Amino acid sequence: MQGCDAGPAAQAEPGTGHAVTFAEARSVYQSYLTTSDASARAGDATAGLANVADGEWEIANAQYTALTSTGTAVPRYQYGTPDFYVPAQTGYPRWFMVSVPRRALGAPAPVSTLMVFGRNKAGASWTLDGTTALAPGQQLPAISRGSDGYAVALSTHDQSLLLPPDVVGATQAAVVDDGPASPAAAVVAPGESTTALYAQQSAYSNGQTAKGLEYTWLMLGASFPQFALRTTDGGALVLYGMFLDTTTEHPHLVISTAIPVPPDFTPLLAAPTEVGYHAVFANWTYQFVAIDPPATARNAKLQVIAGTGVPTSGHAY
Repeated sequence: MQGCDAGPAAQAEPGTGHAVTFAEARSVYQSYLTTSDASARAGDATAGLANVADGEWEIANAQYTALTSTGTAVPRYQYGTPDFYVPAQTGYPRWFMVSVPRRALGAPAPVSTLMVFGRNKAGASWTLDGTTALAPGQQLPAISRGSDGYAVALSTHDQSLLLPPDVVGATQAAVVDDGPASPAAAVVAPGESTTALYAQQSAYSNGQTAKGLEYTWLMLGASFPQFALRTTDGGALVLYGMFLDTTTEHPHLVISTAIPVPPDFTPLLAAPTEVGYHAVFANWTYQFVAIDPPATARNAKLQVIAGTGVPTSGHAY
């Protein structure tokens, strides 16, 4: 199976303890909204990057890099009423999820957004570790909660699911890399973040071939933590991040005419003088949410219901 697995799990041991209370989660969430907006408004990269980690750090770092290189403003948002999913857990790391309508300033309408906050160890600060938007029209599945309202967290090695959460990313990546012909397609539903993403990359590759260039892409794992919550049907909601690496090059990397750098990546070049006489490398950071059905479900498939990817680094030489 092609496609690399996501990084090792980094979640607290699921249990019945309340290491994180709803009151603490609300406080962390509100503090993030206040400080992140102030940082974006002031263009303060130091403060802005202190509030984020993992995939969200990659995205925020790219935004502040673009601010420095081209003056592109860091996005700011307005938020609706949040819904908190706080797992019953003990020890560290600790985490919780927020589902909230979010609208970028200037955007016509809000989108249903999932945000995961984490705290790695005692004494560490809470950070926003991941954000992604549900696909249009997609509803969040019902999350299992105890009688006290706390969600049920799962180990990323849980065997009661179609796929253990720690191989969800690799299985999806195989479809993105190889398309419907991949053996992994037997357990992954078609959609915007699977077969459609493959079709998009394949079409772009064909266009580059027509220009005498070679284009390759590979979705691969990242060392970001993965998170899983039990759904009421016995399945799981799995949250994870991945990288998409692409290369556009002259055959055999010969020196030839300059390969255009995609506009979204120009602000992210290490130096504005970089020119792709040999090749152009572009990296995306993606954050996904998938519904992983129970192992007992007949003919069920993994369904990726949220996928947000943005350019986070580029290089030309």
